[in-house]
Amino acid sequence: MKKFLSIGPAYPLRGGIADFNETLTRNLCAQGFEASIVSYSTQYPSFLFPGKTQYSTAEKPSDVDIETVLHSYNPQNWLRVVKYVVHQKPAVLLLHFWMPFFAPALGFIAKRVKKLLPNITICAICHNFLPHERSRFDVAFATYLATRCDCFVAMSQSVVADIERYAPNKRVLYTPHPMYDNFGEAVSKAQAAQELNLPADASYVLFFGLVRAYKGLDLLLQAFAQKALIDKKIMLLVAGEFYENPELYYKQIRELGIEDRVIIHNEFIAHDRVRYYFSLADIVAQTYHSATQSGITQIAFHFNVPMLVTNVGGLSEIVKQGEMGYVCEKNPAKIAAALADFYENNRAETFRNVVEREKHYYTWETFVQRLAELTL
Repeated sequence: MKKFLSIGPAYPLRGGIADFNETLTRNLCAQGFEASIVSYSTQYPSFLFPGKTQYSTAEKPSDVDIETVLHSYNPQNWLRVVKYVVHQKPAVLLLHFWMPFFAPALGFIAKRVKKLLPNITICAICHNFLPHERSRFDVAFATYLATRCDCFVAMSQSVVADIERYAPNKRVLYTPHPMYDNFGEAVSKAQAAQELNLPADASYVLFFGLVRAYKGLDLLLQAFAQKALIDKKIMLLVAGEFYENPELYYKQIRELGIEDRVIIHNEFIAHDRVRYYFSLADIVAQTYHSATQSGITQIAFHFNVPMLVTNVGGLSEIVKQGEMGYVCEKNPAKIAAALADFYENNRAETFRNVVEREKHYYTWETFVQRLAELTL
């Protein structure tokens, strides 16, 4: 039995990449591989983490083998992780990479593991290769890690381009982000509204996930103040923890005069609550300024919810314009026009049917098969 060992965040850490890592590990095991995780005992220093907490309040998953041992910025600890990995003797070491901050630790571990286990395949799963918010050391750190990997997985063509630019002659697999299926099943709109203490007879555009500047909530707020939407009874529901000063957005809402049409739930949405937001939503809006791929899109697929995305990164690779949603330029008037078209022409059912038809392209089974072909 071939063995995979992933280095990346997992319980008790929370967030999209932890969800991805745990779900991938489950699906590797489901397809007959042995798989486990080395997670971070310390992921970020507190002054670098913009949120309220890095940790989940849920119960520890019982079906995933997680060893919480890696300290991201303590080199003495990295030697301990090398020893652990070598003792496990995996055929494939998967490195979850999304921020150059982690490159020194991952690159150090990869180089020494390869020296001690020369037949191992070291594969970086690149959620990003370079971050949305850049610093002067990003390229150097990302390149440092890239030189120590045998191959890469990218889930958008923009990430493929970054890898090929800074790590030429390396094998790169492009395969779309799989669809999340770990948030339960949809409920009726009435039940979702009751759970969220919101009116069931309103129309809802959902902006979901951590709020950061690059995710373009400012564009969506401007869209709601456009003539195409100003008189419509459509609510914007913002659900997710703010990773910057929320007052910037509250001020914008007041200045635009849309206070009565914007609902903000400024909190990390627990797994067992996610389905209520997507069951309530008519359409999910991702008006990003920049992007690679997004797990939010794949949650929408699971719940058969149409999507509006901006034409950046890999978002437009997934959403078929005019069939399952809209691909818009980063222009508030165009975003507003698309949302007005969605409601005025009653496109929800047609779009939902296409989303349901297309979602089979984004299964974890396909992702695991392609990963195995790349690395084994």
